Amino acid sequence: MKFAQFCQQLSKASGNAKTFMVAVVLIVIWAATGPFFHYNDTWQLIINTSTTIITFLMVFLIQNTQNRDNDILHIKIDELLRATKEAQNGALDLDDLDAKQLRTIRKEYKSMGANESIAVTESTTTLEDDPKADGGQR
Repeated sequence: MKFAQFCQQLSKASGNAKTFMVAVVLIVIWAATGPFFHYNDTWQLIINTSTTIITFLMVFLIQNTQNRDNDILHIKIDELLRATKEAQNGALDLDDLDAKQLRTIRKEYKSMGANESIAVTESTTTLEDDPKADGGQR
């Protein structure tokens, strides 16, 4: 089994409600055994060590699944851009730009969208030209 497949399966399992309930039960059992062990250092060390190890491993698991999901989204968006005739194909290769260049492009797109607004009702959502954006001349 590949690492990516392992991470995907483990991520799905760890995000499950049953897994959460198992964790809660384990913590309740640990807390309930406190008086039996007189809340000693070993009793505290068990929960501290367990949670530290699990957290450490989950960081790598979560990062792997986020990277994979991010790559998938980029590929899907790239395909939509490539297939849309009006789209700027230059947007397909933004990965090498620095933060300042990306902010500049983002400002350009924001100014393009400034002339439109979104009308939202319970049944429909439509884009409309914003009459205030061009001085009310329509």
